[in-house]
Amino acid sequence: MATASLIHASCGYSLRLGGSNNRNGAHGPLGSSTSFSCSCCSSTNLNFSSGINNWKQQGLKARTMGTTTQESFASSRGTLNGKNKPDHLLVLVHGILASPSDWTYAEAELKRRLGSNFLIYASSSNTYTRTFSGIDGAGKRLANEVMEVVKKTDSLKRISFLAHSLGGLFARYAVAVLYSSTAEESGEPIDLADSMRENSLTMCSSRRGTIAGLEPVNFITLATPHLGVRGKKQLPFLFGVSFLEKLALPLAPILVGQTGSQLFLMDGRPDKPPLLLRMASDCEDGKFLSALGAFRCRIVYANVSYDHMVGWRTSSIRRETELVKPPRRSLDGYKHVVDVEYCPPVSSDGPHFTSEAIKAKEAAQNEPNAQNTSEYHVIMEEEMIRGLQRLGWKKVDVSFHSAFWPFFAHNNIHVKNEWLHNAGTGVIAHVADSLRQQESSSFIAASL
Repeated sequence: MATASLIHASCGYSLRLGGSNNRNGAHGPLGSSTSFSCSCCSSTNLNFSSGINNWKQQGLKARTMGTTTQESFASSRGTLNGKNKPDHLLVLVHGILASPSDWTYAEAELKRRLGSNFLIYASSSNTYTRTFSGIDGAGKRLANEVMEVVKKTDSLKRISFLAHSLGGLFARYAVAVLYSSTAEESGEPIDLADSMRENSLTMCSSRRGTIAGLEPVNFITLATPHLGVRGKKQLPFLFGVSFLEKLALPLAPILVGQTGSQLFLMDGRPDKPPLLLRMASDCEDGKFLSALGAFRCRIVYANVSYDHMVGWRTSSIRRETELVKPPRRSLDGYKHVVDVEYCPPVSSDGPHFTSEAIKAKEAAQNEPNAQNTSEYHVIMEEEMIRGLQRLGWKKVDVSFHSAFWPFFAHNNIHVKNEWLHNAGTGVIAHVADSLRQQESSSFIAASL
């Protein structure tokens, strides 16, 4: 069977390098010696080529993110003050078996730090066992919910997403449902690759398309299994033991329904690509990559250890060989945030679902032994990375090794409970300052 390409779009970050390419040099949490525009970096500026060696050479690490402004603001959900109506919708998406209450601390802190320009909305369409019905079903419900919010608030102009764990996959599906390219809206021919190559610092995100009719700004995930949970240490509580991973495979659909099959990459017929692979591309199911590429900034926060639900590799969209020992010291002002890496887009013709992948999937489904499942996972992981790395990402590593309860890392990262998981308050502060940085750059770009 011939190799079938699943992807037709190329998108990326816009990064301007000032001075030497110092991977660790920086002068503050949000501003460093590197001049960085999170408007996503076009290949015309940096002349990227494919391959892991170039990816590693061109990934620019920064130890900090910028100076934290001291002003505090207060706003209430659904309450407008008449003078400053919110124009930026921030959608919070919880994870598996969860509810909007997971965001109680984060929502209050983000309101305090971001002010009245933001309408912060915690999604409630996929609570508790509704997260078992499949990533596609949950994504469609989330998309419908977001549209209802947008219809009821006519002052909105921009949109961002902040999602935890499985919620990040729901959000990735939802933005593809909500995505409209500028060419589609204007009736012009669509040539997404050309539009991405034309990226520049002053280019408005809406030229790359809109989400729910709004300008997409930030897409942020916290401990999300972007590559699924197959393979050693991708689902850490199985300890990489092949027997346990083999046992988990048939139990996943029973315990967590269709979502479990999709996370283990075993959904669908042997000759059909798993959903997560399709979501790393533009395909007949949706323009998943184009929708992500429309956002000015894409950030993944990943626990480097102690997260027993989601492994470091899958949450940071990295290969095993790309994982390096992280610093143990936190960034100034952001406790437990230990490193930030800017990864520019890498040219690729993937992902593909080859005849080899079809045979591997069929073998893994029919005889789920350690060898079959491992071979299938290796193929799928590489193809998903090849697709997703066509976009630029900012990758933030988080380490709770020094926290009082480090084993709560999966819930610490978004402060699920203010008293039990408060080790993650520095992560939320970092998220807030990242959002505020993009808000500031929006006004600067608009004035140019």
